[in-house]
Amino acid sequence: MQENKSSGFQVEESKRQSWISLAAVWTGTMVCVPCLMVGGLLSSGFTLGPMIFLIIIGYAIVCAFMSFMGMQGCDTGLPTVSLAENALGKRGAQFLISLILAIACIGWFGVQSAVCGSSFSSMIAQMTGLNIPVPLSSLIWGAIMLLTAVYGYNAVKYLNYVAVPALVIVLLWALGAALFQIGGIAKLGSHVPPQPLSLVSGINFVVATFAVGGVISADFSRYAKNRKDVIKSTVLGVLPSGLVVLVIGAICSVVAGEYDISQVFSSLGLPAIGLIGLILATWTTNVSNAYSGGIAVSNVLGFGESRFKSTTAIAGGLGTILAAVGIMDKFQAFLGVITSFVPPVAGVMIAAYWIVGKGKRENFAPTPGVNMAGMLAFAAGVAVAYITANVFPFFVAPINGIVVSMAAYVCLVKFIPAKAVA
Repeated sequence: MQENKSSGFQVEESKRQSWISLAAVWTGTMVCVPCLMVGGLLSSGFTLGPMIFLIIIGYAIVCAFMSFMGMQGCDTGLPTVSLAENALGKRGAQFLISLILAIACIGWFGVQSAVCGSSFSSMIAQMTGLNIPVPLSSLIWGAIMLLTAVYGYNAVKYLNYVAVPALVIVLLWALGAALFQIGGIAKLGSHVPPQPLSLVSGINFVVATFAVGGVISADFSRYAKNRKDVIKSTVLGVLPSGLVVLVIGAICSVVAGEYDISQVFSSLGLPAIGLIGLILATWTTNVSNAYSGGIAVSNVLGFGESRFKSTTAIAGGLGTILAAVGIMDKFQAFLGVITSFVPPVAGVMIAAYWIVGKGKRENFAPTPGVNMAGMLAFAAGVAVAYITANVFPFFVAPINGIVVSMAAYVCLVKFIPAKAVA
């Protein structure tokens, strides 16, 4: 490829990364508390065999649209928001992508604040016998995480060096305890799901764990050396690690009889040091949620960096309130929102680049303002994904949303053409 500085295309060759390093990024992203919780949630609806099958199907869907999105980034050297300027228009991309990221980040901030608060309450109860109400604990920890994101982000990044290895050790310890110390193998063999779910619902939940990551994958995959490296890093980085983490979450939840991961670890007799590791892991992840959520809110409102601290406070504050009022009770509904709203964005962008643009970089160009064909196609995909997931269940909602948004864009762009910007 020849570098085209005037158009902003092309990451410098010296900055291109091996597929192994990109796969490591995706693997690190999958080793997180939310994936453990979704694994626990799935255990309440499935036995282990069917659950492994639906996890593979769910992440195969993610890897498919993620690979197409990543290859666009590799071809052009552009991040997702810039790529979306073709299908959605400059303003449309700025608003829509930012709004989706804001909703997702605020929701995950609330979920992880609730997990951290519950872990802290369990730890204090084990150590002192004092019972701190979980909503109060969630409020306190949400505020601490928010202050960290606003004022101390650079310092907290060093916690990752401790938190991520600590979480891996805690997971292995919990898995061993679940299987061999308290009769976990026998419980797995006799497990009867208390709230059976349909296979489609299970796949939807799996897709939701990394739907946002799949859509914004171009932010990282633009550093890949070629399209083959994008596919290899995506499939080998996401699918195996996602499968392992969800299965660990499911096994521990079956043994403990609870999918709230903090309660699971407490039920397994996890010592205080383990709960501290869980708190650190949620803390470091949540700082990123508040940080990214603040950027997204700032973009939606049209603010610059001068108000970044204020918008971060808004994002984290909303997430903290959600934690205190019980977002964990609506965890399934939150995953449903992500599943309905995020994949159709990928559908529109894939149609614009791979079908209308024939997968050629030279056919890519941003459009000014709002590309109504893309926005309407996105709306159609969201409607179909939501209806087929919640009203009239049919096939797999994320696939439905992607296919409909793709087909709608290809048809609508013929009647509502948008003039590209040179």
